[in-house]
Amino acid sequence: MRAVILAGGIGSRISEETHIKPKPMIEIGNKPLIWHIMKNLSVFGFRDFIILCGYKSEYIKDYFLNYLYNQHDIYINLKNKKTKVIDRKKENWTITLLNTGDNSGTGGRLIYLKKYLKKNENFLLTYGDGLSNINIKNLLSIHKKNPNKVVISAVQPVGRFGALTIDSNNQVKNFLEKPKGDGHWVNGGFFIVNKTDIDLVKSEEVAWEDYPLKFLSKQNRLIAYKHPGFWKAMDTLSDKKILENLWNTNSAPWKNW
Repeated sequence: MRAVILAGGIGSRISEETHIKPKPMIEIGNKPLIWHIMKNLSVFGFRDFIILCGYKSEYIKDYFLNYLYNQHDIYINLKNKKTKVIDRKKENWTITLLNTGDNSGTGGRLIYLKKYLKKNENFLLTYGDGLSNINIKNLLSIHKKNPNKVVISAVQPVGRFGALTIDSNNQVKNFLEKPKGDGHWVNGGFFIVNKTDIDLVKSEEVAWEDYPLKFLSKQNRLIAYKHPGFWKAMDTLSDKKILENLWNTNSAPWKNW
């Protein structure tokens, strides 16, 4: 199965970084966010990636075009103008980078993807702006049992504020500093999708999270895998600092390689 990564959004909420580069290229531990995502997925057997580019796509293309030379030891012969990689730490990846427009919605980007998929092909779909320790095998297992449904990961992110338990006398009986979730599950950003489901996207402006997922839900064709573990979207500089601290202290939950 191939992995498709949405990597075309502007990322306006972290404009301190994205005015220079697209969000998936923001670095955590001197490696782009999208690299962390791909390394994590490769442990589950994903080797073939399709990246749906948009805003400042040239940064993503340049990174992978020069990946071998920038990430590994190389030999250069200036006399005959030959170069080669001389270490063996090569990623076993194939990468397709598609231009899907600066202003396309997350659903609209899938329209560009469709012609590169095989008939009735299933694929993993995820975003290029967050990290998780989700077990993709569980996601695939649910899809195997429900082949005609789209599988969506569900998570309970840590709340933004502390929570108080107050009795009838206004006495605070309990205080929880930023409890996990508020009883609601949210979109965790990992899906198993079939090529035919892209037909629900009617225009380039459509968000995958809008009409397509709402329609699938009403048709009882959207089934959730509840992931109770780590999940973190990188929307702000504060989010980046949290992820960097986890990486720099060797406690990154998503590092499974």
